[in-house]
Amino acid sequence: MRFVIQRVTKASVTIDDSVYSSIKKGVLVLVGVEEADTKEDADWLCNKVTGLRIFSDADGKMNVSLQDISGDILVVSQFTLFASTKKGNRPSFIRSAKPAMAISLYDYCIEQLTLLLKKPVMTGKFGADMKISLVNDGPVTILMDSKERE
Repeated sequence: MRFVIQRVTKASVTIDDSVYSSIKKGVLVLVGVEEADTKEDADWLCNKVTGLRIFSDADGKMNVSLQDISGDILVVSQFTLFASTKKGNRPSFIRSAKPAMAISLYDYCIEQLTLLLKKPVMTGKFGADMKISLVNDGPVTILMDSKERE
């Protein structure tokens, strides 16, 4: 499972020209699920993203977590995170999980993040054509893969 975490001052998802969800200060998390992923992968990533110290403390150092600032989170599914570009110029998505499995783990991530943050998690709509707007703060963008755990 892969998360792309972007620290934002605001972010939103628009579907069919209507804002579907939005957040203020916090993180936008793009979630990619592959066939080999389990709830253990999701648990590890959810715990890491909520505890990452990527927000500034009083001295301007990245030393404060999303939990510490009661920040918002916007979670969006993105199967293209497992694109393979080895051959040719057309990406292959063969490693991406089939929709039934991906939806199950995506929903599980939302449940776990809600429990960890003790507040609602904003989301995109799985499988929809979404337009994502964000103001990346920093910029701070972090890629995490549950199989590499680094």
